[in-house]
Amino acid sequence: MTSLLEGARKLVTRGTDVGARIEGLATATEAARGRLDDELVDRAATVVDRGASRLRLSAHHTVVGIAGATGSGKSSTFNALTGLELSAVGVRRPTTSWATACVWGTEGAAELLEWLGIPPRHQTTRDSMLDTRRESNALEGVVLLDLPDHDSTEVAHHLEVDRLVALADMFVWVLDPQKYADAAIHDRYLAPLRSHSEVMVVVLNHIDTVPEDRRDAMVEDVRRLLAADGIPDVPVIPISARHGLGLDSLREEIGRRVADKRMTAGRIEADVRAAAAELRAAAGDAPTRTLSTDRVAALDSALAEAAGVPAIVEAVERSARWRAGRATGWPLISWTSRLRPDPLKKLELDLGADARTLRGSGTALPQATAVQRARIDSEVRALADDVSQGLATPFAESVRAASTARLDEVGDRIDTAVRGVDLDATRLPVWAGAVRVLQWLLVLAALGGAAWSVAALASGGLSDLPRAGGVALPLLLLGGGVVLGVLLALLCRGLVSATARSRAAAADGRLRAAVSEVSAELVVAPVQAELTAYTAVRTGLDRALA
Repeated sequence: MTSLLEGARKLVTRGTDVGARIEGLATATEAARGRLDDELVDRAATVVDRGASRLRLSAHHTVVGIAGATGSGKSSTFNALTGLELSAVGVRRPTTSWATACVWGTEGAAELLEWLGIPPRHQTTRDSMLDTRRESNALEGVVLLDLPDHDSTEVAHHLEVDRLVALADMFVWVLDPQKYADAAIHDRYLAPLRSHSEVMVVVLNHIDTVPEDRRDAMVEDVRRLLAADGIPDVPVIPISARHGLGLDSLREEIGRRVADKRMTAGRIEADVRAAAAELRAAAGDAPTRTLSTDRVAALDSALAEAAGVPAIVEAVERSARWRAGRATGWPLISWTSRLRPDPLKKLELDLGADARTLRGSGTALPQATAVQRARIDSEVRALADDVSQGLATPFAESVRAASTARLDEVGDRIDTAVRGVDLDATRLPVWAGAVRVLQWLLVLAALGGAAWSVAALASGGLSDLPRAGGVALPLLLLGGGVVLGVLLALLCRGLVSATARSRAAAADGRLRAAVSEVSAELVVAPVQAELTAYTAVRTGLDRALA
């Protein structure tokens, strides 16, 4: 595709934006693949390929196809325009399904003729002949094709006409006074090519067989039929190829358009616009969008709740309070807290050897209930519905499919992610360790005072004990150690609570971040990819249709 688009870029340097249009359609086509109907996308891709290929070929030649029904005088018109009586190879219309080509100016035409698929034996060149007539110069740069009859009973003829109609830069449709209203040409070619009116000319041949007083009326009737086909502006030229009537007008019309050097670009633009219009009709014109942070946050919150994150966070807070409280409490009482299990253990959370991350079997974490799993499913689908609202059915369906494609993996992946989170639930803060040391020093002081008092009492020397403020020092040590220890424990409760809340908040953030990573990979990223593809389609089509 890149090599083909190089030709499009070269055409841009010649003053046209057709290359940008092709690139836009190519972008839209690639993004639409697998999302819009395959046949529709294939047709658009063919237009991209064909247009880019044509731009790589001769820019000095214009391919003009002459098409018509059996008996319309199409070949006679071809011979009259060439001014040649062709030899046995190409004088008469070939009985095969091949078209005949006459080229004015062969330089650079060989590759173009090969691309058109015209065999050498069906090619005739004017510049190889000693012909200096004015009409020859007027059609300089023309590759004139005499196509097989489009209404032939030979299927091969139909296929050849369809193939070359898709490749020609300009069309000359030859009609016959007896069959100009035939639905075969109107329904099969003229109406479907309504977007190509700027590269078409209609010829009413055998006009000599029509009484002069009826000719204008017949031409007007042809114009009426063309207007019904959606191409009211296509020129209608009455001619008689046999007698030479109107041929100068036809030759001048072709020469004028060829000299304008717009037929090739015009034909490609018409193809690109038609293909882009088809894609837009299927893709819709809803505004592009992206996932909002609020919707993603709601999904992450639902997944976190289903994974038991709130319960784990609560257990972390209680565990941190339990551990810090036991460390900072009065040791002679706080030991009783050992009789109560760690709140994390109560949830059957296996804290591994490092006592920091969750380990164990799949049943170690709080299991998502059916209601919680239903909420996950509901939130994922709600996210897809919200973001796809207003999109055409194919893209809305692709968004929904992307959102649920890996839904079955979410539970296990979140479970694994949560187990890898460092809860930091068991590490004591430095201040708590210092308080623990101080509490034990106070206990030792109280015990020392008590022992000292007992010893003095036993020896009958209480009156001889040293005093401080009128109070015996052993009693002061005993009472002070107990009172200060209790007061210190009470004073530390606020710090214990603050520490527990801080640890819980930190654990909550890490757990939700782990859940968010899984959500982003399994749900958010696939949905965003579809929205990005839709944006690429819309942007590409805007360039193609600009």
